[in-house]
Amino acid sequence: MTEFTSDIKTVPYSQEKVFATLSDLNNLEKFRAQIPADKISDFEFDSDYCSFTVNPVGKIGFRVVEREPSKTIKFAGEKLPVNLNMWIQLKEAAPNDTRMKLTVRAELNPFIKGMVSKPLQEGVNKIADVLAAIPYGEAL
Repeated sequence: MTEFTSDIKTVPYSQEKVFATLSDLNNLEKFRAQIPADKISDFEFDSDYCSFTVNPVGKIGFRVVEREPSKTIKFAGEKLPVNLNMWIQLKEAAPNDTRMKLTVRAELNPFIKGMVSKPLQEGVNKIADVLAAIPYGEAL
């Protein structure tokens, strides 16, 4: 397994608010308008699952497989060309000062790894940036 880890992000909300928002995928509805339609389409979700179409990859999905209250949310990738897991770790440094890190582990053969490592690392950092910028105080 190859691991990709985001930079640690600072989120100016309590760990509980961040966890409550990210652990229920129904909250994605509030941010649907901010998702670029030219990059992602056919967006569907419920509390534990989200799927979408990414060009040129096709339809992919993520399912919440474990929640450790206020600390960790683990996801398993579905309908992907590789075995992939992702998790979000949260740690409150001070009141309304949560640190967040996103980690992705993917089963990549050496040929594919050379081609996708840089884009995957950039994608992990971009997702972490987007998650850190969510207005969690308004999300619930």
